[in-house]
Amino acid sequence: MNDKIADQATRPHSMEQTVGSSAAITEVYRIVDRIAPSGCTVLITGESGTGKELVAQAVHSSSPRASMPFVAVNCGAIPEALLESELFGHIRGAFTGAHATTSGRLAAAKGGTLLLDELGELPHALQVKLLRVLQTQEYSPVGDSRTHRADVRIVAATNIDLDAAVASGKFREDLYYRLNVIQIVLPPLRERRGDIAPLVKHFAAISAARLGRPPIAFSPAAISAMEEWSWPGNVRELENTVERAVILCGSDMVEPQDLPTRFSGLSSRERGGAAELPDSGIDLRATVEEFENNLIRQALERTGWNKNRAARLLGLNRTTLVEMLKRKRFSSRAGAA
Repeated sequence: MNDKIADQATRPHSMEQTVGSSAAITEVYRIVDRIAPSGCTVLITGESGTGKELVAQAVHSSSPRASMPFVAVNCGAIPEALLESELFGHIRGAFTGAHATTSGRLAAAKGGTLLLDELGELPHALQVKLLRVLQTQEYSPVGDSRTHRADVRIVAATNIDLDAAVASGKFREDLYYRLNVIQIVLPPLRERRGDIAPLVKHFAAISAARLGRPPIAFSPAAISAMEEWSWPGNVRELENTVERAVILCGSDMVEPQDLPTRFSGLSSRERGGAAELPDSGIDLRATVEEFENNLIRQALERTGWNKNRAARLLGLNRTTLVEMLKRKRFSSRAGAA
């Protein structure tokens, strides 16, 4: 049995559409295989860009609900005033501008799976209503006294530390325990570096096809540089980096100089070595700024955007970090302290 056949034989069923075969990501999909048929509530946690929605789709596709809708709601992208109606629907006249009765995402996902992405952004008032759905499988649209049946499987995803959010009173403890029946923790890309090369090949093929370009390859040196990077934005950052390289590359082979400047010297500092100045030179101020921003974002994402803990990781006091965030115009996140 050759390695390819052996790999196919040992890959979890739910991993059929997944690129990569590292032990870390394979274990995630082994868990998906075990829990998908059960119908239990699932909480998916991990840094931004690790592929939480893809895992949620795998849970749905491997479940008895696979033939029914998969509906995703980004709780952080919808204004709080509209989120309740978006989730539960509303009746005509329920509020100003409600000119017609509208079904919500719970109704749209009937018989299937509802993904609540960025769950940590859910306002307290809606946390109570979601708890009712989980406890009784019932809900009422905005302005409606009638009760509707919620025939959905709830899968929630977040990149913040819900334990810390519960401790600070920003997330309901009873809802957390209702959601956290099964927790799947996604590994960051820096913990599955063996998957970087096949992911690069996959994203390069997609980008080239979309742009109408011939196939683009990445040289061993370019792959090596990418494997050394910490990838604070994880798979999403990798996909964007590959697309950028495919667009800017003037040949059919991406070389290290076709990658962003952060790959051309500062990556060695992450390994404790001295940074090397590339032959083509760099924009020092922009490169140092990008390196600094990367470290700050890593500290914030690792701590669920808790500024006190992030400042400690960076060897700064909280006031200094807050001033830096204001100057750099970093976006704030729910749960930050």
